[in-house]
Amino acid sequence: MVKRVGKYEIGRTLGEGTFGKVKFAVNTETGEKVAIKILDKEKVAKQAMGEQIKKEIAVMKMVKQRHVVNLIEARPSRPLCLLTPTLCRSVRH
Repeated sequence: MVKRVGKYEIGRTLGEGTFGKVKFAVNTETGEKVAIKILDKEKVAKQAMGEQIKKEIAVMKMVKQRHVVNLIEARPSRPLCLLTPTLCRSVRH
């Protein structure tokens, strides 16, 4: 069964951290491949990191540069907060 969140089809887990997971996703309208950062708001609140997350979102919204991960969308919903940054491909030297 395929999981969907809004216009995104959610795939495999790319990574995990203290507050949640990063999942591979595809925008079903455009076909764009993205990473969705899914934050557990309860865990964020327990660590008093809400302001830090808000700052991260604000900075990511301001920065538009080709060598920096760009924030496509931020969607605070209960009990999760979804951040959709661009998907970075690994570079081999």
